[in-house]
Amino acid sequence: MLKVGVLGAGHLGKIHLRLLQQSEKFELVGFYDENQENGAKIAAEFGYKQFETIAKLIHAVDVIDIVTPTLSHYKCARVAIKSGKHVFIEKPISNTVEEAEEIIALANEYNVKGQVGHVERFNPAFIATKNMIENPMFIETHRLAEFNPRGTDVPVVLDLMIHDIDAILSVVKSKVKIVHASGVSVISETPDIANARIEFENGCVANLTASRISLKNMRKSRFFQKDAYISIDFLEKKCEVVKMKNAPEVPGDFDMILQNAEGIKKQIYFANPEVAPNNAILDELDSFADAIINNTNPVVTLQDGTEALRLAYMIIDSMEN
Repeated sequence: MLKVGVLGAGHLGKIHLRLLQQSEKFELVGFYDENQENGAKIAAEFGYKQFETIAKLIHAVDVIDIVTPTLSHYKCARVAIKSGKHVFIEKPISNTVEEAEEIIALANEYNVKGQVGHVERFNPAFIATKNMIENPMFIETHRLAEFNPRGTDVPVVLDLMIHDIDAILSVVKSKVKIVHASGVSVISETPDIANARIEFENGCVANLTASRISLKNMRKSRFFQKDAYISIDFLEKKCEVVKMKNAPEVPGDFDMILQNAEGIKKQIYFANPEVAPNNAILDELDSFADAIINNTNPVVTLQDGTEALRLAYMIIDSMEN
């Protein structure tokens, strides 16, 4: 088993601690939290070992799980990697693209692996449909959340939209051509609601909306491609796949047939991929253990996290211009 330590014991850090203790691939050694008083409470309540310094924790483990505020991701990753430790970094990978690129360079130099916590890649509805998404040409995403003061220190693009940015980049195999975006600050100092239109060099267009001041939560994405429509509800963990094929010569009584203006007939049919229940956070952590043990690429590489951050900043820059 790989020895792992957690940096940061806030809301998400506590979830990581609990799941790592359940994992069959990691041995949870302990954690470090900058707020020693908060750390002492968590140690007393749950029995996790609290370390006095980051250095002592890093020395005791093989893997460091960084669940600190985004501003400190780079500093924590740098120290861990230079100590020869593998790093799991919560999303976004860092505060700036330059920091992210240096994290990649350091990981290569010290021959360690890194994974970024874009957890929607492990959402069972996305897993069930990802192989069906082939060359999508129009994508629409809505990620809406009720207001929560936690996370409002960064723009909604880095807080919420970046989940959909990463998912889109994982299925669109083309470079970004142009970005148009707008955002509004309603209650925070940074935009609380944003819309972005991303055009890719292959002609694909993605329209993303994110809000953290909505009356209800929603996380839906729709992918349109030749002869197929795929809808994913990340929140409800459900999916819908509608496909078209050439209509049979003699349609059955219950076949759904469409005919276009040119007289071409298509049959509509529904695919129902099985959505296997899972714990996405535990799965992403365990998948990182597999990548280390088997010396394979992590599912969400440091490069993936960097490209998602790069596009997020292109969106933010477009909103400001």
